[in-house]
Amino acid sequence: MKPYTVVVVEDHLLLSQAIAGLVNSFPDFNVLYTCQHGKALLTMLKTTSNIPDLILMDVKMPILNGIETTEIITKQYPDIKVIALSVEEEDATIIKMLKVGAKGYLLKDVEKDILELALTETIKHGYYHTRDVSNILINSLNNTEQTDDIKLKNREIEFITHVCSEMTYKEIADKMFLSPKTIDGYRDCLFQKLNVRNRIGLVLYAIKHGIYKV
Repeated sequence: MKPYTVVVVEDHLLLSQAIAGLVNSFPDFNVLYTCQHGKALLTMLKTTSNIPDLILMDVKMPILNGIETTEIITKQYPDIKVIALSVEEEDATIIKMLKVGAKGYLLKDVEKDILELALTETIKHGYYHTRDVSNILINSLNNTEQTDDIKLKNREIEFITHVCSEMTYKEIADKMFLSPKTIDGYRDCLFQKLNVRNRIGLVLYAIKHGIYKV
């Protein structure tokens, strides 16, 4: 079987080479090339032979960062699967990458076998989230798969839509002309109703059920 092709987008050259070396050691994967920022990647993708199956994408990069680049790729190259590879562990960063279409999120200190598993699972099933990011994130993702028959009220859908933005809960309250206490009630009610544990879970639910379009 022909190996799946991978592109590494990482602004630190030595780290980029190290990641590429790891990927090339996996029998089912081969690194097509590396780029140091998103703009260079988008230039490369203009040539058909440079389009990979997977991209390992750093988040913080100069010129064009991983979030901006992933959003463009999701729109222009929907068949390419992007996995974030970052040192960032904050919920907000994970949410942003998921919203723009990333299929997985790995930390840069990920073990070799987990990296290979992530690539394989993303090819086979369309996504992978490592335990190193957060057990809560995994639980949120799994639990959203059990909520297909739940009916949401219009105001609940409106609230979830705002949750997918960068607004704080207080700003959402102002936007919906409600008190912060009422918004907290919406949040807690939806956590229970959708069987999720945090804001990431709500975003994942919104993406899966078309409330938020990536």
